[in-house]
Amino acid sequence: MKTVIKFLEQLERNNNRTWFTAHKDEYRAAQTLFDNLTEQLITGIASFDERIKDLTVKDCTYRIYRDTRFSSDKSPYKTHIGAFICPGGKKSGFAGYYFQVGPEENGYNSGNMLASGHYMMEPQALRTLREDICNGDGDFEQALRQAPDFQLDNDNKLKRVPNGYPRDTAFSEYLKYRTYCLVCSPGKDFALTNNLAERTIELFRTTYPFVEYINRAIAFTRDEL
Repeated sequence: MKTVIKFLEQLERNNNRTWFTAHKDEYRAAQTLFDNLTEQLITGIASFDERIKDLTVKDCTYRIYRDTRFSSDKSPYKTHIGAFICPGGKKSGFAGYYFQVGPEENGYNSGNMLASGHYMMEPQALRTLREDICNGDGDFEQALRQAPDFQLDNDNKLKRVPNGYPRDTAFSEYLKYRTYCLVCSPGKDFALTNNLAERTIELFRTTYPFVEYINRAIAFTRDEL
């Protein structure tokens, strides 16, 4: 990923159309390298999550161009490159595995990160998931324990347990989350390792029970069990 990160470092300093156009070949080379890694990740993750075995790279990767219509930041390009590997592809609405590289150590905008789960679930699926947590006798917490290098994303976490759910159980704290996503920020050195694909696959393997737990709730609301 050295070539990819070097390009993103330059883009971060020159985030304008003139520079990007002049360095389009470098972008294509970086994207090709990232696509090759994504293909390896799809194959590796499919060894323990068979629901993603038929995905293509295009199903999982994103355009580098930013949608600036509703943002005060008018920078035309993202300064990270990422892939979301989940059943049905990135637009399916299912939980999955997200891998990103960037010029900074960590952080969504420009950092290196891994994430597993779902960032913004549909209301009915969210209700079903919370009911599963309440009635699951600790199985949600067990799924969390199997991924010790990750932690739940606290973004948008509620201050109180939502109405209609018990507030005095051992699992009440987990009901406050609105983003059910495990995150890991391994830093730039991790992204530069020679065995990056293998290490990433093994980290994602630990999050499979968590991803499957969430997808069970989503599938239930869609009658896709």
